[in-house]
Amino acid sequence: MKELLEDLELVLGVGEDHFTMKRGSFKYKTKLSRTVKLERMGTFETKEGSRIDFKGPLTGELFSLNIEKEDRRMKVSFSGEGAKFNRFIVSFKASPKERIYGCGETYSKFNLKGEKVRIWVAEHQNTNRIGRKILKEKITGKHPEKTLKFEKYESYYAQPTFVSSLKYYVHCDVKTYSEFDFRDPNRITLKFEEPPVFYIGYADTFEEISEELLKLLGRTVSLPEWIYEGAILAIQGGCDIIDEKIKKAKEHNVKISGIWSQDWCGCRKTGFGYQVMWNWQWDRELYPNLDSKISKWNSEGIKFLGYINPFIALEKNLYKIASEKGYCVKDKEGKDYLVKITTFPAAMVDFTNPDAYEWYKNLIKENMIGLGMGGWMADFGEYLPVDCVLYSGEDPSKLHNEWPAIWAKLNREAIEECNKLGEVFFFTRAGFTGTVNNSLMMWTGDQHVDWSVDDGLPSVIPATLSLAMSGYPIAHSDVGGYTTIMHMRRSKELLMRWEEMNVFSPLFRSHEGNQPVNDVQFDDDEELLKQLEITSHMHANLKYYLIHLVDEANSRGIPVMRPVFYHYDEDWAYDEMSEYLLGSDVLVAPIIKEGAVGRNVHLPDDEWVHLFSKREYRGGEYYIDAPIGEPPVFIRKNSSYFENLIGVADLYSLC
Repeated sequence: MKELLEDLELVLGVGEDHFTMKRGSFKYKTKLSRTVKLERMGTFETKEGSRIDFKGPLTGELFSLNIEKEDRRMKVSFSGEGAKFNRFIVSFKASPKERIYGCGETYSKFNLKGEKVRIWVAEHQNTNRIGRKILKEKITGKHPEKTLKFEKYESYYAQPTFVSSLKYYVHCDVKTYSEFDFRDPNRITLKFEEPPVFYIGYADTFEEISEELLKLLGRTVSLPEWIYEGAILAIQGGCDIIDEKIKKAKEHNVKISGIWSQDWCGCRKTGFGYQVMWNWQWDRELYPNLDSKISKWNSEGIKFLGYINPFIALEKNLYKIASEKGYCVKDKEGKDYLVKITTFPAAMVDFTNPDAYEWYKNLIKENMIGLGMGGWMADFGEYLPVDCVLYSGEDPSKLHNEWPAIWAKLNREAIEECNKLGEVFFFTRAGFTGTVNNSLMMWTGDQHVDWSVDDGLPSVIPATLSLAMSGYPIAHSDVGGYTTIMHMRRSKELLMRWEEMNVFSPLFRSHEGNQPVNDVQFDDDEELLKQLEITSHMHANLKYYLIHLVDEANSRGIPVMRPVFYHYDEDWAYDEMSEYLLGSDVLVAPIIKEGAVGRNVHLPDDEWVHLFSKREYRGGEYYIDAPIGEPPVFIRKNSSYFENLIGVADLYSLC
């Protein structure tokens, strides 16, 4: 660990920020009025460990980085006349050959070497200098000489944590806007806007790194067993439609573990599509007799899931209550701060107000858990404006990144206070430090209903793997994607390929999308229903393996879905972002190109058995035929779970 600190440089500065937000996307500008590169004076032993001293070249002021040894890591903290500065830039030596992973959730890149990453949670945006066309060409290998570069990158989940292929990690205990710059092959530069505290640790294996990150970041908890018992189907529009679609699915022997109805509280039809009415009460007109229906579905082994987020619809009664009681985030004039989301404004609940926090939590306890829900999507969390006024008086720019973790904490507390942990769960899309200790599961957000590498089906693989390397171990995606814009439409092929991929994830949950009538749905024809029969049973057949993996995630921080290099130290694996391991025993290489009926698969050095043909393979690169319904999936022959796993595709042998 000392090697990283031997050539460490420290620069201090004074700057002024300017943020502008539009629909959760932030433009950031900074103006530096002063920077000072400090002169390194030397390293000195202390009672706690050691100290690196620096002084200003003109004033001679003394600054220090204090290094404390903590078990298998070092804690590095800043001391000195920091109040005079609001920019802290730390850089240290890097290897040109090392790869970098993490920083939260990244979509079109997995290895971040060569990139600059913002640590600022926001609505996901990804613009690339070389354009979406070249992104598609890159993934298919037509132009391997061209390199992807971020021009503008924003993510729902940003976290000041990264892991190196050299088996060390850095986690920074900071809350404000930061930038992690990996563009210089020989140096890593971390830019902070507060005095930094960061942790550096080495390990012999990536499993040990995950265990160390768990100690720093917290742990997830066990999930309800029913989530593994089939598909959670997205159905909305009322109880009659749900009953009709359940009946059709059962007639085709689909294994259903749950129904997810995001419009349980009403719908809002906008230019963007079919959206939820953000009034967190049962809409009795759209869903008559929902309480008795939930009881009936529960008796059939089908749980009911809903939806909630931190905003309130201005047209409805909950906003009137919140506004009158002063529960909303304010603007500088003392009015409720209205944030525009897609096509309409909404108010945000101020979670720094203890009364507002408890009021919102009780909405979940009474209106969702009390109604009998088995779970819900806890959406958003990224939108806290930096120019708002909070009840606590805190600077919103210092709470902005933490807001998703606070939102997740509220949801988790609602479940715990109802004594429903292990029976009821929720999943979130936004995150920061603290989220892993509060959210029960992540989902990768609102992907496009297409094949694009930056925001379609292929993007969920690096997104999930980057979360894994950031210390968040359990994530999944919307089957079929969500966002339909312009001329984009979800195709039958895309839906079927997404289904067969999400079989091999901890949660198999579909989404109708924002324009359901324009997108193919799971029950549109007989072939689709047959595919869903197969995939839902395959997922159920993985139940006990998935429970084992989630238990491992909870106890040790080991991610459920892992990069290939996590267990195989092979050079090609460190740049692989279209294959992944489900646990240590299943290798998945999804079909991520439209029209493909097979793909090249790189197998690490081990003995593998193809799930469908039962043909045996050694490590190497192979072209694997993959008709729809038979994605390239391989079982490690020496796995202690081999007999169970090799039967996953034998539909009725295990479930």
